[in-house]
Amino acid sequence: MTRNVDPVGDEFDEVAIRGLADEQDVDLRESLAALSQLSMGHDGLASMLVHVAEFAVRAIPGADGVGVMVVHDDRPDTVVASAEFVRSVDAIQYGLGEGPCIEAAADAKTVVSGSLGDDRRWPRFGVSASKLGVHSVLSLPLLTSNGVIGALNVYAYQAETFDERAVTLGEWYALPAAISVQNAQKLDHARRVTGQLEAALTSRAVIDRAVGIVMSRSGCTPEEGFDALRAISQKENRKLSVVAVRVIDEAVRRARARRTEH
Repeated sequence: MTRNVDPVGDEFDEVAIRGLADEQDVDLRESLAALSQLSMGHDGLASMLVHVAEFAVRAIPGADGVGVMVVHDDRPDTVVASAEFVRSVDAIQYGLGEGPCIEAAADAKTVVSGSLGDDRRWPRFGVSASKLGVHSVLSLPLLTSNGVIGALNVYAYQAETFDERAVTLGEWYALPAAISVQNAQKLDHARRVTGQLEAALTSRAVIDRAVGIVMSRSGCTPEEGFDALRAISQKENRKLSVVAVRVIDEAVRRARARRTEH
C-alpha cells in the first residue's frame, strides 16, 4: 500500500498535531514534545538522527525498530537505527537497491507492507527481511519545502502490524521529524564549514611563520620563502603545512640548543 503525503514548509501546525495526539495517542504527543526539544548540542548529526529514530519507535504503534535514511545526491547517505536488527535489514535494502524506504524517498509516498516475504514489489529484499524475522514495514518520506530529504523505515516482527491508525500517526510524526532532520543537517554543515575554515586559518598561520623563519635565515623575500617551502613540499610529496611545522620545530630546537650552550 502507498499513500501520498503533502509536503510541508519549514514550520508545521503544532496545535493541530497536539490535538490529534490528545485524541489518538499519548505516546505520539510525548514523542513530538521530545522531538521539539531536540537539538544537536555537542552531539553530531548521526547521534541526533538516532534520537529521531528512538522517538519514532515510541510514537508509532507496533514499531519494534526504526531506521532513518538521509538522501544526498539522490543516494542514501546517513543511515542510523534505533536497534541492531534494523541496521541488518536496512543494509540488505540499500545493498540490493530495492525496498520500501528507497521507494518512499523516490516517490514521496508512504509505503506499507504487512507480509514482506510475499510482497512482489521487492522480492529479493522481502524474502531476506522475512528470514530475519521481520514481516511488517512502514516507510515514511521525510518531506520539507525543499523536497524529500530522506525517509523513516519502521519495522515490526509481527505480520500485518501497521494499520490505518499506525500509518496516520506515523505520517504526523514524520512532518516535524523532517524539519528536525533538515535543521540538524544545516547545523552539521555549518559546523563542518567552520571547522574547515579554522583549520585553513591555522594552517596559513603556521605557513606564514615558517616563511618568516626562512626569510630570517636567507634574507629572501616573502615570495621566495614561500616558493622554497613549496619546493620542499613537492619534492617530498608532503603537505605544505607539514613542511612548515617541521621548519618551525627545527628552529625551536636550534634556539633551545643555543640557550643551553650559553
